[in-house]
Amino acid sequence: MPEHDSSNINWSTTMPLKLKLGVAQCRTLSTTADTLRALEETTLKAATDGVRLILFPEAYLGGYPRNCSFGAVVGSRSAWGREQFLHYFRDAVDLGDTPAGAGDDWVERRLPVAKGREVRGDGTREELERVAREANVFVVTGLVERSGGSLYCAIVYICPRLGMIGKRRKVMPTGGERLIWAQGSPSTLRAVTTTIAGVHLTLAAAICWENYMPLLRYSLYSQNVNLYLAPTADARDTWLPLMRTIACEGRAVVLSANQCVRHKDLPAWVRETELPKASNGGIAADDAQEMEVVGDGDAHRPKSQRRRSTVTKTEDNHEITWLVASPATAEPLPNPSAIATGSPTRPTASAIPSDDGTDYDGPSAPPLPTRRRSIITKTPDNHEITWPTTRSPTKPGLHHTRSYGSHYCKSSAAFTAPATCTEGYRYDDHGGGENSPDEEIVCRGGSCIVGPAGEVLAGPLFEAEGVLAVEVDFEDCEKGRLDLDVAGSYSRNDSFKLTVAGLDLIPPP
Repeated sequence: MPEHDSSNINWSTTMPLKLKLGVAQCRTLSTTADTLRALEETTLKAATDGVRLILFPEAYLGGYPRNCSFGAVVGSRSAWGREQFLHYFRDAVDLGDTPAGAGDDWVERRLPVAKGREVRGDGTREELERVAREANVFVVTGLVERSGGSLYCAIVYICPRLGMIGKRRKVMPTGGERLIWAQGSPSTLRAVTTTIAGVHLTLAAAICWENYMPLLRYSLYSQNVNLYLAPTADARDTWLPLMRTIACEGRAVVLSANQCVRHKDLPAWVRETELPKASNGGIAADDAQEMEVVGDGDAHRPKSQRRRSTVTKTEDNHEITWLVASPATAEPLPNPSAIATGSPTRPTASAIPSDDGTDYDGPSAPPLPTRRRSIITKTPDNHEITWPTTRSPTKPGLHHTRSYGSHYCKSSAAFTAPATCTEGYRYDDHGGGENSPDEEIVCRGGSCIVGPAGEVLAGPLFEAEGVLAVEVDFEDCEKGRLDLDVAGSYSRNDSFKLTVAGLDLIPPP
């Protein structure tokens, strides 16, 4: 056979598969119209930085109703909670889809339009398409969708050339979300495809705790996604390891966007603690369950389920927490002077939170004022001793100075690869002091970008708003398939099968 000289062969037959991607860590504003304008401004700024695709957080349009109970307990819903739901229902957007989800008929605009109207819905779809088109950026955003009489947590994919090319609804709302959000159809888990600057993308989204559903993740891997989107409301320390696992497992680039929210940023109808009054001046009968008087007795709020305690201080500035027998009296069980040295200060009623406040779907009694972070230990007599600490509860090595929320948007420790962070804020000068209830962080963020080998490319971003942006080489996704393709060569699909109702798992063209 004749010999061939391979020295002149051009092995690089394709253009580099690099794109600059962004995740926006931004909060929902007081109205949906304001949030839409903020989305447009953020997208345009990202475009000037070279970002070609940007992800916004879960429920960004319409809002994530953190800390709101909607007046619901098992067996009862209150009139006050129904008023809250009315506010939330009206903040949601109408995209013109049907409650069951019309699929391609909705995407292709084949659904009928009411007489005298030019579009279905409230115009939000058309506004988002305009933003993507004018910025020339592919936009993916979370939103609360109103369809019929129900709300859905949804994600929309907006191509700058074709408009909305897909939408999916969260199939499994978490915890208290199930009261306000209906379940979406699994058929909406269908991946979408697009080509940006010569880079072919197959992208799909899993919303928040859907990422803890292994079979749902596998349904996305089966469609050969190379861009995996994870908008979320989870700011726990466990979130970043999950994103790294998904990236490595699926050999995909992972984008995750969360909001950074302070208590003052919550809607007024969530922050409101006063219950509606009955005509006789008391609490309306439908609201009279498990209430406690707050302050001078003129305002009421749902009774906290947290354990009550009394806090005293020693002359060494150690805080000692004494359990109390009755939350109503807040009387300490033993005499504080029995073990404290010096004269303790006057005891004050307090409640010790069970975690760092990032449990986004927990009980929603009105938040208590933030106080200094501390370490709690127990004595053999089961007394809790609180030791003050100056270290940040969220970032090892970061010491608090004046503001609990002080944070530099970009630091050398935050990123493992070159990245840019824009629109960063510091919260040093909020004026209310670090213990101001309004400045309490109710969601610290944690947005990030992870490469297909599980390496963190940008973030996580905590306690600040901003846009993380990084250039990603999608050839790394293909290189990773050498040794791991969990839906292909590494799947043993002759023995293990997954079927999803209404969803074809064959990779889209």
